[in-house]
Amino acid sequence: MKTLSIQQEAGALVRIDTSNVYDTPLIWKYAHVRTQVEFVDYSAEDGVAVITLNRPPVNALNNEMIADIDEAVRMAEATDIRAVVITGAPHFAAGADITGFQKTFEAGGDERQASGLSEAIARFTNLEKPTIAAINGFALGGGLELALGADFRYMAESAKVGQPEILLGIIPGAGGTQRLARLVGPQRCKELCTTGRQVKSEEALSLGIADKVVPDEELLDLAMSDAAAFANGPTQAYAAVKRAVSRGFDQPLEEGLAIEAEQFARAFASNDAKIGVAAFLAKEKPDFSGT
Repeated sequence: MKTLSIQQEAGALVRIDTSNVYDTPLIWKYAHVRTQVEFVDYSAEDGVAVITLNRPPVNALNNEMIADIDEAVRMAEATDIRAVVITGAPHFAAGADITGFQKTFEAGGDERQASGLSEAIARFTNLEKPTIAAINGFALGGGLELALGADFRYMAESAKVGQPEILLGIIPGAGGTQRLARLVGPQRCKELCTTGRQVKSEEALSLGIADKVVPDEELLDLAMSDAAAFANGPTQAYAAVKRAVSRGFDQPLEEGLAIEAEQFARAFASNDAKIGVAAFLAKEKPDFSGT
């Protein structure tokens, strides 16, 4: 693994006061196993993995950070990890590092940052365990696209999200027009992507972008509490739910029902199904194994 390297400047899509940037990731208070790649901190304890973006001051996404995110997601694929939280402080991620775009223009090459981020988000989305994005501060551009890859998004009351790429004369390139449209509908997605405006937490909740909004100081505790509950739940059934919804959503009803039936059979064949049924009949709380 690489050693931690703190970057002093990052050109993101928003100017932010960085006077309160944390020197030490707060998430480490939850950690038992800790690993650092250059721009991401990875910790794991009791079946919960935490991926903390760590490229001060605003977690602007560049190619190196995106590679580190992908590496952290690969670590979270381990079978002993049963839930994942992704976060960043004091900002989740304020968008792409725009200096990288300028370098691409000057070099006359193809822009690869969006495709790399898209691949990392796809890997994150396809994790066969519940995932939560805990959003502090800003989640803009690629930052929001990364959060959209999670199963659930929890926002601090002061947080804001948006797809401001249009202000640069470009559009989202890592799933923003597609995942966002599936959450809020195509018309609202077009409005958000063509205005580039920032969305406050309460509006994000009403639109369906956020699943929960809590006071800033409660965000991480809530995400960790819910992740711990997932980590003690029926992991194979959670994975089956994710596969059934993602694979069947855009299909005709009959095909969707066939996909659901297939996933039901997979869940029914799991050890957790036997544990759950036996516990129900015995009027006991199930102790799921995750298998």
